[in-house]
Amino acid sequence: MQIISPDKVIRGKNAWKKSLPEIVRICKSPLLLGRSYITRSIRSLMSKDLSQLNLKVYNSELEFDCCEKDLKRIYNLAIEHKCDSIITAGGGKVLDAGKLLAEYLSVPCITVPLSASTCAGWTALGNIYTADGKFVKDIKLKSCPEILVCDHSFINSAPKKTLSSGIADSLAKWYESSITSSLNNDGIIQHAIQISRVLRDQLFIQGEDAYNNQSEDNLAWCNVVEANCLTAGLIGGIGGEKCRTAAAHAIHNAITQIASSKQPLHGEIVGVGILIQLRLEESKNNNKLANQSINQLVKFMRKLNLPTTILELGINVFENDNLLKIASFTCRKESEIHFLPFEFSKEDIIHVISKFESEKITI
Repeated sequence: MQIISPDKVIRGKNAWKKSLPEIVRICKSPLLLGRSYITRSIRSLMSKDLSQLNLKVYNSELEFDCCEKDLKRIYNLAIEHKCDSIITAGGGKVLDAGKLLAEYLSVPCITVPLSASTCAGWTALGNIYTADGKFVKDIKLKSCPEILVCDHSFINSAPKKTLSSGIADSLAKWYESSITSSLNNDGIIQHAIQISRVLRDQLFIQGEDAYNNQSEDNLAWCNVVEANCLTAGLIGGIGGEKCRTAAAHAIHNAITQIASSKQPLHGEIVGVGILIQLRLEESKNNNKLANQSINQLVKFMRKLNLPTTILELGINVFENDNLLKIASFTCRKESEIHFLPFEFSKEDIIHVISKFESEKITI
């Protein structure tokens, strides 16, 4: 069974206003979930709109990333206030928290991305972290959200780096699915891979323009926003788990185990993970185009002010046994890195990351 997409996707200018009749149709007392103080004004507007439609709205905020402590607290609040749905508005971890809560409560979920940093508003997945941001596990959900509201005006207010982070996360769909699933004979999976290739090309063509000209009147910006929020999610829905993650995301999960001085975003870490995955492919799978791909990616990533090394993420791998910690977590039994179709060891990961962090990539 494949869980491919939300029941309804409402996108573009004024998408939130357009979604209100659909929201009223499925709930009467929603819990509106968020986190960042930066987005409170948007959530206040949303709450006012819902209240004017005679919905009984209960507002709540995450204290941490999407972690069990927060989920338990807000679950109890939702039960206490008899909430019949979750409307979750924010970045990827807020959206994941809302989806998980909706599943635990067996109520509908409406996702409202407030940045174009991930495709979490689309997927039937939720990532669990510790209170201090360490990745713990991902949870497969029974369904995608009932409604996804991709409102361009909401997303337009997000910081520029959330867009570039989302671009890096979306690019990973091609670099991960093309190595894990290219030999799979399933036609639908091949369709997903080809969509990821088109997505990659669109991001290379329009990503810099979108990053430099953040405006609802800029077609490139609109296209990249929807590529990050919608198309990237569709690829995982059609292609399944192996089209979503491989080494790049496994390395991301490992890097989150180390305290960073810069608190990088999800996609910023994934972007570095793509580069390391390519180096691993070069050394262990004889990928003769890996160096060319790395040079292309680094040139593009620098134009978007994205980090290109773990050191630029705020972590020195050569101190506090960080290199061993990252390699060990990357290679743990349940890691997605094992979707790669070639043999490697923890020592290989240590060697590749060590060499990667030591070399200077010149463009």
